[in-house]
Amino acid sequence: MIKKFIYGKPFDTGAVVENVPASDGKLPFFNIGPDGEFVYCLDGGDIVYGLGQQVRGLNKRGWKYTSWNLDNPSHQEDTQSLYGAHNFLLISGTELFGVFFDYGGKIDFDIGFTDRRRLSVKINENNLTVYIITADSELHIVNEFRRLIGRSYIAPKWALGMGQSRWGYKNAEDIRAVAEGYRSNNIPLDMIYLDIDYMERFKDFSVDSSAFPDFKGLFEEMREQGIRLIPIIDAGVKIEEGYNVYEEGVRNNYFCKDKDGNDFIAAVWPGRVHFPDFLNSETRRWFGDKYSVLIEYGAEGFWNDMNEPAIFYTDGRLKDVLKRVNELGSGNMGIYDYFEFTGSVNGLSNNFEDYSLFSHNADGVKIGHEKVHNLYGFYMTRAASEAFERLCPDKRILMFSRSSYIGAHRYGGMWQGDNRSWWSHLLMNIQMTASLNMVGFLYTGADMGGFNCDVTEDLLLRWLQFSVFTPLMRNHSALGTREQELYRFGNMAACRSMTEIRYGLLPYIYSEYVKAALRDEMMFKPLGFEFKDSVSRGVEDQLLFGNELMLAPVYTQNAEGRYVWLPEEMMMIRMRSLTEYETEILSAGHHYISVPLDELVFFVRYQKAFPLCSGGQHTGEIDMNTIRLVGYNDTEYELYDDDGVTKDISESNIRIIR
Repeated sequence: MIKKFIYGKPFDTGAVVENVPASDGKLPFFNIGPDGEFVYCLDGGDIVYGLGQQVRGLNKRGWKYTSWNLDNPSHQEDTQSLYGAHNFLLISGTELFGVFFDYGGKIDFDIGFTDRRRLSVKINENNLTVYIITADSELHIVNEFRRLIGRSYIAPKWALGMGQSRWGYKNAEDIRAVAEGYRSNNIPLDMIYLDIDYMERFKDFSVDSSAFPDFKGLFEEMREQGIRLIPIIDAGVKIEEGYNVYEEGVRNNYFCKDKDGNDFIAAVWPGRVHFPDFLNSETRRWFGDKYSVLIEYGAEGFWNDMNEPAIFYTDGRLKDVLKRVNELGSGNMGIYDYFEFTGSVNGLSNNFEDYSLFSHNADGVKIGHEKVHNLYGFYMTRAASEAFERLCPDKRILMFSRSSYIGAHRYGGMWQGDNRSWWSHLLMNIQMTASLNMVGFLYTGADMGGFNCDVTEDLLLRWLQFSVFTPLMRNHSALGTREQELYRFGNMAACRSMTEIRYGLLPYIYSEYVKAALRDEMMFKPLGFEFKDSVSRGVEDQLLFGNELMLAPVYTQNAEGRYVWLPEEMMMIRMRSLTEYETEILSAGHHYISVPLDELVFFVRYQKAFPLCSGGQHTGEIDMNTIRLVGYNDTEYELYDDDGVTKDISESNIRIIR
């Protein structure tokens, strides 16, 4: 059951698609605190799931979190905000319910931080909608919530192949070298991503013709090898006379405005930019249609970036900081002057106060950005998706974004933001994937190996062992870091085998992905969502994957294995290649499992089996006629398969295989 409660005059975020009548009376479960916050009293054994993209574990209890989309690549345990805002909680314990605080501005969640038994939710203003979802199980609550917010985006089948990316592929020869590195070493690959280097001085929908003299020819050359090129698009539009996107935006009032009604100015990669007003439907149509420039070159997929929106600095803040830095740096700085000096510089980017300096025209409604900040990336993704419906109505286009809000899952996927080559970020990737599934983001994954810092070979292999299962499988790294393409490591044979196994598993991964979208279900689930024993409810580092498998990734340095909890009898699969693997039946209980770097170890649930095929060097080579079931005998499997490109997506494409 879903109940809706309206407070004040909320802005329609677009997160919800199902029309739920407003309820009268008191909001269940919560009290209103002295400062106007929503308060729930937690019992000792209560688990609090949710919040989508956030730090810490599956159980969010014990920390404070802020929904405020933020460009924060160095996130650690003390972080409170990340790139997305997903204001859904699921309380499992004495009471069982879900709650969605539908508000596009800043929300503070104190989930047992100040007081272990107190959950408080504080909103900057009393204009929001609250949905309460009750059902008989955690999975049923998620299912009801997912129906409320609409069906998840379904990517083309090829988008579930391996992708290689790096900020630093500066010209066509770099792209060719990457393709050659994968193909000559027989490592499967479907995509190479184009970061900001392909643009002319970081201008959206432009191409650096000196570095990429035959851009269309490069797309065609790669497609002949079974590889698609995926360009990046940033949110900021460079301020430059003669640049058509800038001039059209100014002429038609498509940009966000400052307090004086002028086009708001900030700075990101190209320097000074304007931000398109994506909350305006005319702006969305105009900006979305610009993707046609790259579609004509041959692009069939895109990734939207910097759309929190990230701000490197604003003119006024830069001027004030430079003045203060000059004052502090003119003499002998004491410790507190030094702190102010460094803090002033560090406070230039993504400063909270700068987001109150501009506003939107939301189809005739003027609203300050700070009240809808978390919607910006959502509406940029919506602009692209709606344009694809006009430009390529019968074809699925790959689209995923860095910043998001609940509702954006209908228009595209999301990657889990700029991360680091840290073991802790691998664990966070594992846990965050299930939390994102709760709020509808199925096409998701992290930058395998880490975006910043220098990855080690063992970390890359361990990350690869988890990324083998995520719908978005992308190796991505930053300029100035160690090059981490899979063919550059001493244990390249293990990298090849893991990727080959991914392609052999694609019939299963694609089936579970599409079925989860069609049925408003999760691909990745906490054990406690299906097994109610106390141990399963407390497991934070294992996940159920689809309806047949359980994953227990290794995420610690130098580990030769790990302890695994099996809530029921399961079959362990130990794969060294697509054709070389062993199976072993293990009883329910605790087990220590050895996991060499060159083996993929996972588990088949009791009396289930999964499809495995012969794989290929790209998704176009996968032969569905080679499928065989692996797992328990005398079982069957619901296989979903379609052409992978058109929008003929329905339950009618499911068949039972035995």
